[in-house]
Amino acid sequence: MQSFTIDAKRQQGVMLIEALIGILIFSIGILAIIMMQAQAISAQSDAQYRTEAANFANQLASNIWLNTTRTNGTIDSASLANFNHQTTNSVWCTFTGNPSPSSVVSAWANKVINVGSGLPGTDNSMLSVSIDTSPTGYNKVTIQICWKGPNDKKARKHSLVAHIN
Repeated sequence: MQSFTIDAKRQQGVMLIEALIGILIFSIGILAIIMMQAQAISAQSDAQYRTEAANFANQLASNIWLNTTRTNGTIDSASLANFNHQTTNSVWCTFTGNPSPSSVVSAWANKVINVGSGLPGTDNSMLSVSIDTSPTGYNKVTIQICWKGPNDKKARKHSLVAHIN
């Protein structure tokens, strides 16, 4: 019969290898936590920008409703049409066309594109207000706001559709 004895020389360094493997596993866990934190911050920023875009769109819809001329309870279509702003979407989030003659829309656009208090990466070509005063449109107002966050590869868009009565 053969006797099994532990050779002390063959066991040298095994504890060091076990410690290194433990440190490696721990490091991978820490890196995963850091990556999850970065994703959480990114998601929070995106939610903040979406909320701001919705607030800007709601502000403009309210101002259009307040500043539309009404005669005997009927909306003046020409007054409502003055709010049209860059109604052609030539490429994703690139609007072209005539700017609105309304000071309400131009003041709103300046707030949206203002660095520091507006949406990031937004310029005037990324804003559109389309008014449909046709009998089938029922005074439909479509407001589209685009922005591009610091880490976004593609612009994001928020649309609001309201009927002005």
